Amino acid sequence: MSEKENIVDDGREEWVQESAEEASGGAEGEVPDHAELTALLEDARGKADTHWDQVVRLQAEMDNLRKRSERDLASAHKFALERFANELLPVKDSLEMGLAAFTVENADPEKLKEGVELTLQMLEAAMEKSAITEVNPENESFNPEFHQAMSMQERDDVPPNTVVTVVQKGYLLNGRLIRPAMVIVSKAP
Repeated sequence: MSEKENIVDDGREEWVQESAEEASGGAEGEVPDHAELTALLEDARGKADTHWDQVVRLQAEMDNLRKRSERDLASAHKFALERFANELLPVKDSLEMGLAAFTVENADPEKLKEGVELTLQMLEAAMEKSAITEVNPENESFNPEFHQAMSMQERDDVPPNTVVTVVQKGYLLNGRLIRPAMVIVSKAP
């Protein structure tokens, strides 16, 4: 045997000897009797049962946490628009009142116009709270990432590839395009 193997063997022998001493109460050379070994075995089984119980409980807790997280995520997806919907309900109410006002005889057109303007302001405020911003690129350079060209128009009063008319405004949600602006773009005559 090499010297290294002797050291390892010596270490094993010491460990076995120490374990036997602990089991026998510390006396060197004594072999533990059956009762002591049975007590040690029962103690080890008790500890193993305790640890197994902890493992099972932790697994159950982790499973419950996973299920709760899935349920919360599904709920978040399902009700993600709730805040925005609550912002839109007063706008709908205002539009309904405006339509009812049109049926009244001798309705003042200025009052009706004012009501529509206030309703539009309510809608814009709701959109602003939800981080929806308008893309209105009139007189700006055409940007295909945010604009969709409907047609081209020969113009000599503006540089080529300039948005001359916005047919329909575009919108961004938190900086991400949700609808491009529909535009008419200039081209050189």
